[in-house]
Amino acid sequence: MTALSRSAVAAVLDDVRARQPLVHCLTATVSMNFVADAMLAAGATPMMTDTVDEAPAVNAVADALLINLGVLSTDVAAAIPPTVSAARLRNQPWVLDPAAIGRAPVRTPLAHALLHQRPAVVRGNASEALVLASGGQGGRGADSVAGSDDAVGAAEQLAERHGTVVAVSGAVDALTDGSRTVRLANGDPLLTRVTGTGCVLGGLTAACTVVVDPLTAAVAATAWLSIAAERAAASARGPGSFKVALLDELALVGPGEIEEGLRWG
Repeated sequence: MTALSRSAVAAVLDDVRARQPLVHCLTATVSMNFVADAMLAAGATPMMTDTVDEAPAVNAVADALLINLGVLSTDVAAAIPPTVSAARLRNQPWVLDPAAIGRAPVRTPLAHALLHQRPAVVRGNASEALVLASGGQGGRGADSVAGSDDAVGAAEQLAERHGTVVAVSGAVDALTDGSRTVRLANGDPLLTRVTGTGCVLGGLTAACTVVVDPLTAAVAATAWLSIAAERAAASARGPGSFKVALLDELALVGPGEIEEGLRWG
């Protein structure tokens, strides 16, 4: 039995679209355009300023913050800590995506340090969650070499220890606040064939934290992207047409489709 109702998860879509939260996204350059398009399609508003001179200052107008460590440049690495500090001063919800941590010598210690800055949600794959919990080598770049079930215990410990929600992506997604754990079995394999879908999920999660508690936000964002992906895959011929269709479905999917299509794992 899940800890959340279908209706509570589905209602988040309308709330995000009504609020149109401004999400400051410090995210991977390789996916920045796709993240911005996906956020706009879903009904949120993206902002992407990642220099140390401006990012902390412009964060004052944002409703939520996404920190994604993918394709980390020296400039972005320097901008992240003061931008997170600015968010915390405003009690602004923020999401940490520790992309590709493990072997990487800069982003790995940065991710561990950021974990102590109380993100509302930590969103990543199983290998990344295991690195945060107990060290290790991580996956193959941004790709996990572990399944979400392998990381559930580590995710629950991380969530309880740091007062956050940990969302682990996989064939079955696992999301926990340390005491409640939710599994979702939606999605499509084409999500792994397009660069930036995990980055999009981080942005959607940040948008959802503006209107609801972090666990419900993480579940709603995961369901939103996953069910949109299923609908997009039904008409796609391959990764290229899937990417375009995914943008359309992020805009078109509604609470009814979420409530009806949600599959608890």
